[in-house]
Amino acid sequence: MISYERSLEERGLLLVLSGPSGVGKNSIIDALRREDPRRYHSVSMTTRQPRRDEEDGVSYIFTTREQFEKLIRCGEILEYDTYCGEYYGTPRAPIDRMVRQNVDILLDLTVKGALELKRNCPDAVIIFITASTEAALRERLLKRGTESAGEIDKRLETAREELARMNLFDYWVVNDVIEDAAANVSAIMRAEKRRTLRFFVDECDL
Repeated sequence: MISYERSLEERGLLLVLSGPSGVGKNSIIDALRREDPRRYHSVSMTTRQPRRDEEDGVSYIFTTREQFEKLIRCGEILEYDTYCGEYYGTPRAPIDRMVRQNVDILLDLTVKGALELKRNCPDAVIIFITASTEAALRERLLKRGTESAGEIDKRLETAREELARMNLFDYWVVNDVIEDAAANVSAIMRAEKRRTLRFFVDECDL
């Protein structure tokens, strides 16, 4: 029998924001953390060498290829991908620990990474962030000033492919105004933390 006290034990929420490049996922995460500084922006693990201005455990968790592949084999990486021959991924251990400590964890992942993490951690909440129109997304990318016209066209093509997978996510939120999008995500977080199922899940299986 589950005790009254045990049934009301709260756990942290694992929340993943995903969507096209340039849609403002990190801006939403920044707004969510300003609203509640206890929320934690998860740090990815990588096998690439740290840059001069990067701090281990803050910018990334830096590790060796051998150790990363060992963690994959042991099921200790919730999602991962490779870029320029180096691994990038989300380690399980710190996520498990903070969820048990009732810390809400925020992640910014690719669509592929978000869906992989959801398979490994069904209790996670994955939200697809999108712009209201393709023209609005193009304008965002142009304002960044970091890509050529050709690169922007490629990103928009990828965005169309990602949009076709939006139905695989738990929620979707339009980000035209950062404050409004962050408020919508925050409302989702509050509702998810009140779901009765969360009081009876021991791990994020996790």
